[in-house]
Amino acid sequence: MVDRGASALSLPDEWPARPEPILALNRMGSFDWDLDTGLFHMDARAHEVFDLRPDEFDGRPESLAPRIPRAEGRRLDALVAQAMKDGSENYGTYFRLRCRDGTLRWTHTQGYIRRDETGRPHRIIGIVRDATEEVGDLEARRAQSAQDEARRRQTDVVQLATAALAHARTVNDVMDVLRDTHGLTRLGATSLVMGLVEGGRIRLVADGPDNSFVPGTRITRIDEPYPMSEAVRTLSPRFIESPEEFAERYPVLWPHITHLRITAAAYLPLIAQARPIGAMGLLYSDRHGFSPEDRNLLVALGSGIAQSLQRAMLYEQEMDLAQGLQQAMLPRTIPSVPGCDVAVRYRAATLGGSLGRDIGGDWYDLIPLPGGRVGAVIGDVQGHDTHAAAVMGQLRIVLRAYAAEGHTPATVMARASVFLHELDTDRFATCLYAEADLATGVVQVVRAGHIDPLVRHPDGTCRRVPVEGGMPLGLSAEFGRLAYPVGTLELDPGSTLLLCTDGLVETPGADLDDGVQALAALVAAGPEDVRDLAGRLIEVFEERGGEDDVALLLLRRRGLDAPRSGGRLQQHVAPGDPEALAGARHMIRAAVRAWGAGGQADAIELAADELLTNALMHTEGAAIVTLRVLTGADRRLRVEVEDTSSALPRRREAAHSSVSGRGLLLVETLADGWGVEARGGGKCVWCEFVVPRRD
Repeated sequence: MVDRGASALSLPDEWPARPEPILALNRMGSFDWDLDTGLFHMDARAHEVFDLRPDEFDGRPESLAPRIPRAEGRRLDALVAQAMKDGSENYGTYFRLRCRDGTLRWTHTQGYIRRDETGRPHRIIGIVRDATEEVGDLEARRAQSAQDEARRRQTDVVQLATAALAHARTVNDVMDVLRDTHGLTRLGATSLVMGLVEGGRIRLVADGPDNSFVPGTRITRIDEPYPMSEAVRTLSPRFIESPEEFAERYPVLWPHITHLRITAAAYLPLIAQARPIGAMGLLYSDRHGFSPEDRNLLVALGSGIAQSLQRAMLYEQEMDLAQGLQQAMLPRTIPSVPGCDVAVRYRAATLGGSLGRDIGGDWYDLIPLPGGRVGAVIGDVQGHDTHAAAVMGQLRIVLRAYAAEGHTPATVMARASVFLHELDTDRFATCLYAEADLATGVVQVVRAGHIDPLVRHPDGTCRRVPVEGGMPLGLSAEFGRLAYPVGTLELDPGSTLLLCTDGLVETPGADLDDGVQALAALVAAGPEDVRDLAGRLIEVFEERGGEDDVALLLLRRRGLDAPRSGGRLQQHVAPGDPEALAGARHMIRAAVRAWGAGGQADAIELAADELLTNALMHTEGAAIVTLRVLTGADRRLRVEVEDTSSALPRRREAAHSSVSGRGLLLVETLADGWGVEARGGGKCVWCEFVVPRRD
């Protein structure tokens, strides 16, 4: 076999150069493989690539087998066979070659397949070259690329975690971000622990996986020999790069976590405003050591987590304070009022769809009033903050006070507006006050910029009741428009009055009227019991994820046990008018007998006369005496004497020689019950007698 590559290293001056020196200078050798005879010719450079001397190769391909590992040989044979079979003109691949000293080095080959006129391959002409440096550079680039990719992924995780933590408003939100399997676990951590500093101790708030909790570490002292304690004490991170180091540095903890097969760990102090608020530990099962870049990345991550935790802790403290304030401002309990069933609900607004709640200025109230009446209030102070809650509480108290004084609904609303205007605040409030006489079912409604009430009838239908309204509280006083029209509706036995704030009917982008209609349909289809109905309405609100808070009051008139008026007489008595006084006495006597209480006529007349005489003697104005019959569980005759004095009567013991002072003692002895009620600018003193039912 002739060696045509003997002069390959010499480069003649001729131009252009011949192929042989070009190949040789570029560390390439050539081969010519005759498939018909099976001979395989290589030039001198090809012999060097295969680490063969010319006399060591007999020109047969199988003689190269000692230089090519078996697995590589099978792969090469399969590659060439496939190229010849599928009609390819060329092929190329990298393979490992065993040198004379037994070491392996990378080689590259490329062949051109020549075919005859029938397409049958009969010759392969190609090159081989030493690719050790090329593959080495490629592997180095791949390794560097892998490192860069890993570092990029870790940086992305920190950025994503930081972005997610920016939306965390509570400590639980922060924990959810850290537990997210698409979050910190991308850093390779197999276990996470976190503790918060509380009163010189560390309280564990997160640990995982499920079998990683160490008994006795739920609460630990800062001076105990644990890595989180050390990170808090020193305000420095602790990086543990091997199981042996972990066991040596923390022998108390290590025996309890050996089942986790930890190979490395990083414990980071969580520092905010130069003080430790906690510590976090990341435990790894496939890491050995931390590069400077890894350490810097984890320290940056700990800093971001610390800032988010501090923000969440401050937010929760503020929310606890605000919610405590709001709960203190709302009625602690709703009184039981004979003749009606009442249900109330309050729900704070959701925080952008999260599980958190925001504080607001919505409120409700129920005010028992004299004579079987009850006042129902629903309102909404502008804003969602502690100031709104504080204003709400003050406004609720004055509304209750004005109503309890006996003022008319319009006066109650006007006085509340003046009060809010005189407060040191720029807030206004919408409100609706409904005063219901449970004996007659008549409801007087005053509306200050609020949405109309709804009434569900005994047959299940529900409708909106339009009520002419005035300006919101605060604004009506500012603009001098304190006149509030009073609307009247009738609440039949079994009917339900519904008062709510606009958060229950408003949805972004939807018309308010559509929301009210949807609420009416929901009420009509809801349960009859007011408590169940209130629960159902709040469920719908929470499913919708409303962005406003909601107050809701439902009042259902029972009508069966409530006292009902069976007759009513009234007379005005001016001071110094003996004829009017005599007329009042005559009216009382006639009414008592006409209503079937003749057997108690003397006692009723005497008690009524005492009340009337006291009013005329101890006040400077006129008196109004009212008699009426109330029917319910029993039948009662009620005597009311109303005057314009706010001074309350006093029950006192009279001396033996005194001619006065026994009036209220006498009334208390004769009547089955008596009392005093505030009525606007004055008062009403009343007494009741149980009288037999008429056949």
